[in-house]
Amino acid sequence: MVLVTGGAGFIGSHVVDALLESGQYEVYCVDNFDPFYDPAIKLNNLQKASRDPHYHFIELDLRITAPAILANVFKAVSFDAIIHLAARAGVRPSIANPAMYYDVNVKGTLHLLEFAKLAGIRQFLFASSSSVYGNNPNIPWKESDLLYQPISPYAATKLAAEEMGKVYAQLYDIHFIALRLFTVYGPRQRPDLAIHQFYNLIKTKQPINLYGDGSTKRDYTYISDIVSGIVAALSYGGKGDVIFNLGNSKQIQLIRMINIIEDCMQAKAIINWQEEQPGDVNQTYADISKGEELLNYHPLTDFENGIRQFVEWKESVKMPVAVFLK
Repeated sequence: MVLVTGGAGFIGSHVVDALLESGQYEVYCVDNFDPFYDPAIKLNNLQKASRDPHYHFIELDLRITAPAILANVFKAVSFDAIIHLAARAGVRPSIANPAMYYDVNVKGTLHLLEFAKLAGIRQFLFASSSSVYGNNPNIPWKESDLLYQPISPYAATKLAAEEMGKVYAQLYDIHFIALRLFTVYGPRQRPDLAIHQFYNLIKTKQPINLYGDGSTKRDYTYISDIVSGIVAALSYGGKGDVIFNLGNSKQIQLIRMINIIEDCMQAKAIINWQEEQPGDVNQTYADISKGEELLNYHPLTDFENGIRQFVEWKESVKMPVAVFLK
C-alpha cells in the first residue's frame, strides 16, 4: 500500500493514476484542497482515480495534523511507502508569505516523517525542487554539488525539508529519497505556472507580463517522464538517504518557450516587458546521469511535443478559461 500526499494536485493525481493503472498498489490519497488555486480543478483531477476500487481518499492538512493523529487515522493500514508531494508551491508568493511556506513545507514534512517513524514505514519519497540549487553557476547541476544557493523562501523550505529527511534516515532507518523536480509541465498543470498562464492569456488576447529580457532558461520536464522517475524511485533500494534529479537535461529559453506555445496555438502573444523579479533563478539545468544509471530514468518527451499535448488537453477540458485564471 502507498500513501500519496498532495494526491489531488497536478503531479500527485498523475502519480496516483499511474500507480492504480499498474495494478500493483492499493493507493491512499491525502489532500487538503488548499485554495491556492480553485479546488474544483483538483476535484476534476481525481475523476479517473475515484472510479477505481483500490483508491481511497482522505481530506486532511498535514501542517496541523499531529503525527499521533495520523497514526490513528491510518491505524488499520500498513503502508509500504509514502510519496510526499504535498507542498505550498510558488517562488514569488513565498516571498510575500514565508511563514506559510515554512508551516506547510517544513512542518508538514516533519509531521509526515514522524508518522513514518511511528508506523514503521521505511520507504519515503519526497518531492523536492530544482530551486534548491539557486543560481549555482556549475551547470548542469549534479546531486553531489554542495553549492546550494536558494534565493527564495520556497527554495529554502525545500532544502530544509531535505535536510530533515536526511536526519530521519540516519536516526530511524527510514529510506529517504529526495527527488529534485525540474519545471514540470503537461496536462493538469497548475494554473499559476508560466506555461498555463501564457496559454490562458494568449487564448483571451491579454498581454503576458514578461520579466527580464526573455533570455532565462529552464529545464522543462514533461509530466509522464516525472511520473516514471517517481514510480521507479518507489522500488529503489539503495542505502541511506538518496537524492535524484528528475529533469529533461535540456534547456529552453523563455522567449523560445513562448514561440512554441504560439506555434501550437496558431496565435500570437502580446508581450508586456517588465523588470526582473526577485527570487527567480537565471537558469535550471539537470544532470540526470545518476537517475539514468540507478533508476533507469530516461525522459522521452521533447518540449515541442509536450507543449502540443498540453495545448490539446487545454482545448479538450470542459472547465472554462476563467476558472483557471482565478
